[in-house]
Amino acid sequence: MSGGPLAGLKVIELAGLAPAPFACTMLADLGAEVIRVDRAKPGEDVIGFSNDPLLRSRRTIGVNTKTAEGVELVLRLAEKADVLIEGFRPGVAERLGLGPDEVRARNPRLVYGRMTGWGQDGPMATAAGHDINYIGLAGALEPIGRAGERPVPPLNLVGDFGGGGLFLAMGVLAALYERTSSGQGQVVDASMVDGAALLTTHLHGLRASGVWAGERGENMLDGGAPFYDTYETADGKYVAVGAIEMRFWADLVRVLELDADELPFHLDKNEWPRLREILATAIGRYTRDELVAKAEGSDACLTPVLSPWEAAGHPHNVARGTFVEIDGTVQPAPGPKFDRTPPGVPEAPHEKGADTADVLAEFGLSDQDVAALRSAGAVN
Repeated sequence: MSGGPLAGLKVIELAGLAPAPFACTMLADLGAEVIRVDRAKPGEDVIGFSNDPLLRSRRTIGVNTKTAEGVELVLRLAEKADVLIEGFRPGVAERLGLGPDEVRARNPRLVYGRMTGWGQDGPMATAAGHDINYIGLAGALEPIGRAGERPVPPLNLVGDFGGGGLFLAMGVLAALYERTSSGQGQVVDASMVDGAALLTTHLHGLRASGVWAGERGENMLDGGAPFYDTYETADGKYVAVGAIEMRFWADLVRVLELDADELPFHLDKNEWPRLREILATAIGRYTRDELVAKAEGSDACLTPVLSPWEAAGHPHNVARGTFVEIDGTVQPAPGPKFDRTPPGVPEAPHEKGADTADVLAEFGLSDQDVAALRSAGAVN
């Protein structure tokens, strides 16, 4: 990677899974120099597959942090870094000797980013969990699903990525901005429960105003409203309809060639069951692509429901460069876009530990130092 608004920022990433790597990927995408500290001890590789987009655009060194020499090496790297990010359970980094106190004693300006499910404190802080558990506790899972049915996990997008990695990256950047005036780093405690709860802010407002009065699947934005839902088309595919406002609803009615005078008022909840049947019948007459073509140029808010793999080929995404192909793997491109400091093209992930010698040399370690570390089993 070259360029980008974060060019010159140095980040140390202690290898982990999903949320913390995603935060580091976004920082790397925007130009930060991210050095991933992978595990050198056999049997402790956390990389699940090659060419993982979550590991792109950073160099990797293999360090055995269960040796005193390995811990000292990471501390030396942190002395010259701006950010260190870890995604361990509370207390693990401290037991390794790489907690905030040890690291920031070497570098008071360093921002120490911590990614956990439950947070660094609280009665559940040390409990095991996954995305589904965190968003359940945050109140983000319960509203998702059809009326009368159980909640549906929204993949692991809300906890791991939206309420996790993205939340942490935002916190790290805020701490870096504060450092410009204070000259001091600080600890950023990002939990997926906190982040997922923050994502529901709008729902709390809707509830307080009385707009969100129903149960799951009975409200405007959860599939309860027929004008804000997905529908199956004649070819077994789907379209998304989001025609809330009157003028958008009017355009949808025209696209579907319905008689507006014969339709109930679309905001009347009592008429939603009947209106849903009318829309389902009208939409079911067309294939997905036929209907999308009919809606093109209108404000009907009718769009195709694409798989992640189809999305890369959509003309709008192609024009925007929303996806890139790296070593044969199609994946989302860096974002957002910047007019003066656009980020470069992402690099494919490096093999674990492939950059150990080069990185250590750049940080001032001699060949003899590296040889001694290898002899002690501290690096691979």
